[in-house]
Amino acid sequence: MEENLEQLAKSGASPIIKIAIFGPESTGKTTLATQLAEYYKTVWVPEFARDYLQEKLDSGRGICDIDDMLPIAYGQTKLENESALIANKYLFCDTNLLVTKVFSELYYNFCDSLLDKAARAHQYDLFFLTDIDVPWEDDGLRDSPEGRETVFEVFKQSLIDNKKPFITISGDKEIRLKKAVAIIEDLTMALQMGFTSLDFLQIHEHGIPLENIKTQFNIFKKGIQKTVLVNPATLDSGILKLSDADFEQKVNYFDANISKLKLKKFVPASGAATRMFKFLSAFLNEFDFENESINAYINRKKDAELALFIIGMDKFPFFEGVDKELKEIYPDFDSLGRDYKNYYFIKTLLSSEYFDFASKPKGVLPFHKYESYIATPIQEHLNECAFYATSNNQSDLHFTVSENHQTQFEEIIEKIKGKIEAKSNSSITVSYSYQKKETDTIAVDTGNNPFRNEKGMLVFRPGGHGALIENLNAIDTDVVFIKNIDNVCQNNIEQVSFYKKALAGVLLDLQCQLFGFLNALDSQEITLEKITEILAFLKSQLNIEMNDGFHKFKLENQVNELKEALNKPIRVCGMVKNEGEPGGGPFWVRGTDGRLTLQIVETSQIDLNNASQLKILGNATHFNPVDLVCGLKNYQNKKFDLKEFVDPNSGFIVHKNSGGIDLKAYELPGLWNGAMANWLTVFVEVPLFTFSPVKTVNDLLKTAHQQI
Repeated sequence: MEENLEQLAKSGASPIIKIAIFGPESTGKTTLATQLAEYYKTVWVPEFARDYLQEKLDSGRGICDIDDMLPIAYGQTKLENESALIANKYLFCDTNLLVTKVFSELYYNFCDSLLDKAARAHQYDLFFLTDIDVPWEDDGLRDSPEGRETVFEVFKQSLIDNKKPFITISGDKEIRLKKAVAIIEDLTMALQMGFTSLDFLQIHEHGIPLENIKTQFNIFKKGIQKTVLVNPATLDSGILKLSDADFEQKVNYFDANISKLKLKKFVPASGAATRMFKFLSAFLNEFDFENESINAYINRKKDAELALFIIGMDKFPFFEGVDKELKEIYPDFDSLGRDYKNYYFIKTLLSSEYFDFASKPKGVLPFHKYESYIATPIQEHLNECAFYATSNNQSDLHFTVSENHQTQFEEIIEKIKGKIEAKSNSSITVSYSYQKKETDTIAVDTGNNPFRNEKGMLVFRPGGHGALIENLNAIDTDVVFIKNIDNVCQNNIEQVSFYKKALAGVLLDLQCQLFGFLNALDSQEITLEKITEILAFLKSQLNIEMNDGFHKFKLENQVNELKEALNKPIRVCGMVKNEGEPGGGPFWVRGTDGRLTLQIVETSQIDLNNASQLKILGNATHFNPVDLVCGLKNYQNKKFDLKEFVDPNSGFIVHKNSGGIDLKAYELPGLWNGAMANWLTVFVEVPLFTFSPVKTVNDLLKTAHQQI
């Protein structure tokens, strides 16, 4: 018998999916096993030890002892193998060799080497570890309810030590069954996709739906169809140009209605400032300090950015702080040569021991120097929020941040919020959210197989700013102002706020008309005249034309078509004249349904090998500064589910490198690109001074970021 145990354990291998229900006594293993067997119309393997020990007790041979461990293991494995022969796709095991091994070690401080070896070798597709959140029940064979927590931890640790794939199952029996079935369905799909059980666990713990990964694999294999540009959006076609009087009227309209609204300012602010200091990091890595001057390096690398940084160094808001630190580090700093000073300045600025600016989020960096203080983007956004996103003396500011950065944000806000509130006579609420892990995407190699790291683990990457549609979707408010963390200015905050309020006025005016039309469409007395009026509004105000067959529809179908066209979230986007900034712009795009729509399109979405597309791109007159005002509720004052309006075919495939190995990653449809592709869209030209991003540190030398 002893010689056959390991062979017997391995002989149970079969194409069926084997699930082991694992855990201490009285944790619902049998209940779950029978439930799952009934649900999947298959068999389950009962606990051999129960009948074995009951027969031993009844025959007067005493209770369980160390000599019973191998017979129990043998009997359990034989019973499991017999059940596997008649199982229907799945086999659910009430217990297994690992349970016997744990009990042997727990009660007798010993485990036969044959049992130990067989238990380690015995494979299941998944273990369900049953939690101790159910009442302990005495059945005459069980030990005692004392010490359940300790015993549970022993069972859990045995799974970890033996590298078994497991998921803990908690809750009452109905909840456990529901959870287990959902997990089994996903496991089945994962195995069919070629993943291992350990892969599945990694995916499950990350929270990524298997369907998403399946879709991503298809995208990698088939590629993403490039966006079809028809024309650039211009002032004559697609971009609204307002007069000064028009802007004033929109601001007044917003101010007149502001007390009825819940407002929020939404600022994407996750990620570190790595790119902002990229050319300085390259300098530190490549500069030959012993054998060349900085000027020689600049000439060798043709590094105009470094030259500009050094020339304007004393104008940066952080100059005095770094200079002071340098004099403490190097007592003879003032007597050093210019190259030494500049080199040590850059090194100290980026060193993890000192300022570490390239690793910090942009929001906490010093951007603007005022007479009595230095302001970060966080402070400037608080100021802006008080200017244009305040209703009934209440302002709401929301940052999407990396979880490990939130404390840095909170420390700054704690110091400055009170002063801004007092100055603006408003109360500012600041909230945070993180990009959800379940929006991460899987990486693949150049052959479209799952990319694995040096430990053999799957590699997941953040899904890009398009993932923030989930964060935006969680916000319950009427009007949301969206602006990037680095798009702040030191000057013209009043004028910048004026145009933000004007965009909000455009939004409210449109909503008023839209909601009126939607209520009319709900009416039983809708007329053809009203439908004609709505069609004219769609064309003139929203650049939407219904298809050619619209007028052939019955009245009821026309009403439904118009409702579908009108009942969507709205975005009013400020657009500035294109002055060569890299990034997206407004275009007329032809969708897969043949319709023309206004979209913000990134260069990466365009087929740059197509001469006609390249020409349209070159004729673009405006640039997207990410200056959005959004309406997230419908005419019945209910929140839209923003995920319903995403174009899933407008993501990006990006090429990266990890440890010298090429990989491909997928980025979700961008927040203001594909994630809002099916919104109602209005583009409005706003002055260029409203756009002052800081993409590199040298942008802080521009007029918008220097005290006048």
